[in-house]
Amino acid sequence: MRDVLRHRGPDEEGIYTQGRLGLGHRRLSIVDLKTGQQPMFNDDRSLVIVYNGEVYNHLELRPELERLGFIFRTKSDTETLLRAYEAWGAKAVERLRGMFAFAIWDERKEELFIARDRLGVKPLYYSHDSKGNFFFGSEIKALLTAKAVLPELEYRALTDYLANHAPSGEKTLFAGIKRLLPGHTLKVKEGRVTVNRYWDVSFERSAEHSRSDEDWIRDWSELFRESVRLRLMSDVPLGMFLSGGIDSSAIAAVMSGLVDAPIKTFSVAFAEREANELRYARLVAGRFRTDHHEVTVPPEEFFAALPKLIWHEDEPIAHPSSVALYFVSKLAAEHVKVVLTGEGSDESLAGYGRYWMTLSNLRIGQRYQALTPRTIRNTVERAISGLPVSSRLRHRLRKSFFCVEPTIESMYFDNFAVFPRAMQATLLSPTAKEHLNGTTDPYRTMSSIFDSVRSKEMLDRMLYTDTKTYLHELLMKQDQMSMAASIESRVPFLDHKLLEFTAAMPNRMKLRGRTTKYVLRNAMEGVLPDEILSRGKMGFPVPIGKWFRGEFRHLIDEYVLSERSLARGLFEPAAVRNIVDRHMMGENHDERLWSLVNLEMWQRSLIEGDIIA
Repeated sequence: MRDVLRHRGPDEEGIYTQGRLGLGHRRLSIVDLKTGQQPMFNDDRSLVIVYNGEVYNHLELRPELERLGFIFRTKSDTETLLRAYEAWGAKAVERLRGMFAFAIWDERKEELFIARDRLGVKPLYYSHDSKGNFFFGSEIKALLTAKAVLPELEYRALTDYLANHAPSGEKTLFAGIKRLLPGHTLKVKEGRVTVNRYWDVSFERSAEHSRSDEDWIRDWSELFRESVRLRLMSDVPLGMFLSGGIDSSAIAAVMSGLVDAPIKTFSVAFAEREANELRYARLVAGRFRTDHHEVTVPPEEFFAALPKLIWHEDEPIAHPSSVALYFVSKLAAEHVKVVLTGEGSDESLAGYGRYWMTLSNLRIGQRYQALTPRTIRNTVERAISGLPVSSRLRHRLRKSFFCVEPTIESMYFDNFAVFPRAMQATLLSPTAKEHLNGTTDPYRTMSSIFDSVRSKEMLDRMLYTDTKTYLHELLMKQDQMSMAASIESRVPFLDHKLLEFTAAMPNRMKLRGRTTKYVLRNAMEGVLPDEILSRGKMGFPVPIGKWFRGEFRHLIDEYVLSERSLARGLFEPAAVRNIVDRHMMGENHDERLWSLVNLEMWQRSLIEGDIIA
């Protein structure tokens, strides 16, 4: 279990066993290189910890713990965390500021305590069987190595995966393996497992809601600067991933003002013009005089790495950009051990176009339906469907109020799904539907999260839902692809104090008309080049659809259309062939084909053991 995760910690290793307990650890040495080895014990060896992550405020906690009588023997945040638990028990987790997944065995209580950070920056998976056996690890492959479960598809997570890139909530695609949710703790005692939530983001606004824009921008900027500063804690070289978007550019701007030497920046792109943003990254690197490094990934290397990266991810790779992230992580690993990244800004500051699109379509669509006779609406919809299938106008209009019901389920969940509900109804085979046993709604988890928000604001509810689902998958991508190259990634936008402040801001500071990330754009005015501030959201473009139509069509034939793939009985062969044919004719189904290719590769590799990483 320990050594299958060597890539997460190539520097040192440790193991502790006692009776029915075993704890293993691989260390990526970043803070206190000489000491801080794990597993680590308290003075009387009644407590032992294994821990992954960084507690950025550990030096602030030490004086208080010293006043309580604790004597520190290392400079590591691991010891601070252990002492904090010794002093405050489970409540210690509420005082931590950072990213973490840790487990502490209390010998006196015969109790295992596990915690995961508030946003889920660090992963933790576990299994618990009917006999009370409990296994956990930073990656699923550790549990598979221990034979904690037999590798089998969790059918109840399949529709969620098909719609939303990855399963939501605590389920994984492996039957019997769960993830500990962000902001939760878990206790194991006498074979029983208890899970509790210790933190959640709130959108409640105080009387300060009436403050001026300038006040909000100033205070947000101070918290953002503090968050970046805290994430510079390291005894080894660090740098950052620079895409040329506003998020990473803002981190570069703040970071360059906090260190003396030029910061090291790393960018990745593809040769295709539509998938190459290097000129924006170079613009920012030039502005702040960074020590800049780039890598361009040929499609041959992209696809050659895919089986290995699916092994690293443990589940199908949700986004093609994960592959690019691995290559830039490998590049960074030649120079640094820690990188800062821009994840989390879109979900906290309403950075995706789908937010304003949904709000506009809901508002206008309700009026359109109320004022326009159904016969006219049907005529308009037929006219839109009659446009050329490759037309961008057709694609946009089919996602608008002209063609979509103005409800949150249709306009938001279904409209931006990879495989919407109607498509899944024809795609899934009778055998798959039988396994699902009536649980075919791909939005059950997302809908329950959306409905649980204590806010009437539609934007708040969308941001909350994405923070709990879509963001979590992005963070797992970030963690697993960077750790595959044995480097640590840190996310300043997800400092929980910054996030709490952001959530409580009035929505006009996040989304104003079609202007996204309003507070960030204003905070960076005069700091970042105007070209960066004014450019639209691109995501990270990967020309996967073009590649599938061209020289990499054989991957579709092998992993989507082959007899072996179709014989699994998950999907209706005619529905699968229809998707492929429509893509080859010019209609864009790149996300769907990517999803199907990865699902099949994953089953061959992780379920059947075919592809060796």
